[in-house]
Amino acid sequence: MNRFVGAIDQGTASTRFIIYNHRGEAVGSAQKEHRQIFPRPGWVEHDPLEIWENTGTVIRQALENADLGGADLAALGITNQRETTVVWDKQTGNPYYHAIVWQCTRTADICKRLVADGGQDRFRVTTGLPVATYFSGPKIQWILQNVPGVQTQAEKGNALFGTIESWLIWWLTGGPDGGRHVTDVTNASRTLPMDLQTLQWSDTIGGILDIPPRMLPAIVPSSAAAPWGVTRPEGPLGVEVPVCGAVGDQQAALIGQACFRAGEAKNTYGTGCFLLLNTGHTPVASEKGLLTTVGYQFGDQQPVYCLEGSVAVAGSLVQWFRDNLGLIGSAPEIEELAATVPDNGDTYFVPAFSGLFAPYWRSDARGAIVGLTAYVNKGHLARAVLEASAYQARDIVDAMVAESGVALDRLKVDGGMVVNELLMQFQADILDVPVIRPRVIETTALGAAYAAGLGVGFWSNTDELRRNWSEDKRWTPDIDAQQREQLYAGWQKAIERTLDWA
Repeated sequence: MNRFVGAIDQGTASTRFIIYNHRGEAVGSAQKEHRQIFPRPGWVEHDPLEIWENTGTVIRQALENADLGGADLAALGITNQRETTVVWDKQTGNPYYHAIVWQCTRTADICKRLVADGGQDRFRVTTGLPVATYFSGPKIQWILQNVPGVQTQAEKGNALFGTIESWLIWWLTGGPDGGRHVTDVTNASRTLPMDLQTLQWSDTIGGILDIPPRMLPAIVPSSAAAPWGVTRPEGPLGVEVPVCGAVGDQQAALIGQACFRAGEAKNTYGTGCFLLLNTGHTPVASEKGLLTTVGYQFGDQQPVYCLEGSVAVAGSLVQWFRDNLGLIGSAPEIEELAATVPDNGDTYFVPAFSGLFAPYWRSDARGAIVGLTAYVNKGHLARAVLEASAYQARDIVDAMVAESGVALDRLKVDGGMVVNELLMQFQADILDVPVIRPRVIETTALGAAYAAGLGVGFWSNTDELRRNWSEDKRWTPDIDAQQREQLYAGWQKAIERTLDWA
């Protein structure tokens, strides 16, 4: 009984359920993709009910695949795509509108008005965040302003807001029949109305955004000794299991990579690309386009903060290359295609499909392929697609080192793209530091499992989690300094070509 911990990993493209043993090893899993809805250029939506249905499906499949039952789980944790915004009716559980995804740029006009009234950094001292379409607050305001009746229902307390972990916790713990309406500190820190120091909603910022306080979830630690609730026996687990861990996906990867000391950093290569540096118990204000965010909070311990650099398009560029151009049949084929040429042929691909994120924060930027000549073939384009993720990581690392004063001596990496060895070698080359892949590369779900397991004592402390981490492979830099800086100078020229487009 209770020999394992389960983790829901609800991502931008799919939902997974993974079951872990005490050594942090996956013993069973299942995954299912959901639709990507694009009503207009720059708009991105998901169907929250589809996500909830898929969550039940993958839980049941993973348990069956592992020949386990819900009673074998000591706890349940959740990690999720951050900033994605759901507003739903607490009486029925029906969403008032599709989930507005973190990549969506429909709130550009709202953000422009906020910036005009006080500058892009008007909330940064309180929240650690600039005004940008990325965050949840403007998305909430858009739904309140554009979906008939929601504003009135929100003021009455009938309309609830949540990021995806809130939505799933509410359903798992009962939904309309007493479901708990909570959000953990890491996700709350990505909404815009949360105060980083108090870890509570800011009445001032909430008022500026016209968000009725009654629609906001209670803010809770990432790991709770007293569960927020238990799963219902009629639900996908079939029994009562404590729901006591929730962490935004990138912070979950930080936990899964055992980056528990100030100065440790990880980079996750998924749909987007996210580099987090643990800065300890004090939030570090950024003046170079980075985000200050909560890394995690375990129980009643002090919160740990991070500097973060966010890239909107990384793995999703490979999907675009596959689906929109049709130059490969599956994502893994891009490495073989890129390996048919020795370099990028002086071609750069800046995937600013939804503007540029850190450290630029330019919503007016749009994607560009530059440096094309008659010499360039699909192999060069494939290499340029892969190199784009590495260059964007270099942008963030340079800003992060300048901000923190701490030189990066190695980079832990995780996420689906780290199986691409050509990309990992180029990342080491362009950063001039070793790049280290752990034995368990899907650290996001592992971090959620750790948060839940710590809550119920399945794992006793972070030292025990650190012992579970082990290195799988390391790449060391293999180009000289002149070539490195020449390549990066080309990237910076390419960035300039994307600006002032929209």
